[in-house]
Amino acid sequence: MDFSSKALHVGSLLRPPTLLQARERHAAGQMDGEELRQVEDRAILEALALQRDSGIGVYTDGEYRRNDFMSPLTAATDGFVSQAPVLDWNAEGEERTEDDAILNLIGGRLRHRDRFTDREAAFLAGHAPGPWKLAIPEVTNFVVANWQRGVSDGAYPTRADIVDDLAAVVRTEAEALARDGVRHVQIDAPCFTSFVNERLIPVFEAEGLHPRELLNRCVEADRAIVGGLRDAGVVVGMHICRGNYRGQWFNEGAYDGIAEDVFGRIPVDHWLLEYDTERAGNLDPIKHVPAGTTAVLGLVTTKTGALEDPDALARRVDEASRFKPLEDLAISPQCGFASEVQGNPLTWDDQRRKLDLVVSVAQRVWG
Repeated sequence: MDFSSKALHVGSLLRPPTLLQARERHAAGQMDGEELRQVEDRAILEALALQRDSGIGVYTDGEYRRNDFMSPLTAATDGFVSQAPVLDWNAEGEERTEDDAILNLIGGRLRHRDRFTDREAAFLAGHAPGPWKLAIPEVTNFVVANWQRGVSDGAYPTRADIVDDLAAVVRTEAEALARDGVRHVQIDAPCFTSFVNERLIPVFEAEGLHPRELLNRCVEADRAIVGGLRDAGVVVGMHICRGNYRGQWFNEGAYDGIAEDVFGRIPVDHWLLEYDTERAGNLDPIKHVPAGTTAVLGLVTTKTGALEDPDALARRVDEASRFKPLEDLAISPQCGFASEVQGNPLTWDDQRRKLDLVVSVAQRVWG
């Protein structure tokens, strides 16, 4: 059996030291853009070899050309300013890493200016050893993290007002990918869980917004984007987690409060769902994933190098089969290994063992 459809990964991979050093040199004006591109190309080939050797399904470029998973859109869209939001990240114990201001606030009207995934797609089309995917960010991320009173409200009086323009940016890029012949697109949506986060719901309410109405507005925007891609013959996955920044997380809360609205209404082919800690709650909400749509269980953490017990992982898949038939389930890491350039606190060998573990559990469960 080909396990590439049952053993998946979210996409981003740890950047090798050579690439991190090249980025530093480029930022310092010591390396030109063409030299950096050549280093990126070599690093991506190494990432593709890692994925091929592990047997993990659906190749990515590791997001090696990106500063973070949202940065291509931000750089290619009018309306963002250099000022960064202040985000409150959570970590185990008392140790927290300060946000390095990787995001940009919205300060003007949003308009798609340039393509931002075409070079990634072209390289993967020419070098991926098998089926490959590209990831684009989802609307809700920007609604939650990139609007700030005093900076953004001149263009958009409330955070809800950015939805239509931001959705138009994402839709423009998605339609271009479909025309380019890209066959698999992943939409990354870590901020859907903001609508079950007890810290953030009062923030929305204090701004005069109804959280459920705001969620539904984002869902409707996603329905149009996903529907257009699928009409063009593109396989679409959507990834939901709770934030991923150097081993830290942003949101907390189970899927129960959003599952029916989100899983039941956005017509993706598969959901990649974070399920590596108790923060995610129980598996019951996957019953809202429609029949024939795959629920990919993100049971293997990318936030630490500690390796999970394969027996425990297999039992969790078995537990999930009470809510979804086994043929509609798959397994993956809970998030990417490096949602931003520095990545999570684990090693390249840790990452390889995690990918190997996902594949071995898939072989055990579906073999």
